[in-house]
Amino acid sequence: MSAPEPQAAPEPQFPPATQGEPPVPPRPAKLTEVVGAVFWSFFGVRKGRAMRKDAVTVRPHQVVLVGIAMGLGFVLTLLFVVRLIIRAAGA
Repeated sequence: MSAPEPQAAPEPQFPPATQGEPPVPPRPAKLTEVVGAVFWSFFGVRKGRAMRKDAVTVRPHQVVLVGIAMGLGFVLTLLFVVRLIIRAAGA
């Protein structure tokens, strides 16, 4: 009984090339797509198909910049809510 062989990750799907032409690269990700990918990554939830698509279209610098901005926005929102609650409690 042999151990099952690990399956290789599927190759990204490019639009079909016509005779002798190189395959057309996928379009770059839009800002909303990058924000969506980072948002769901904050929760650790991402569908496999979307993750494979993001691996081809989203660039690392986009993820870093959007992640920092969203993290900062989250922290500032928490600070605002805490200060609002403290002020309302009269402390």
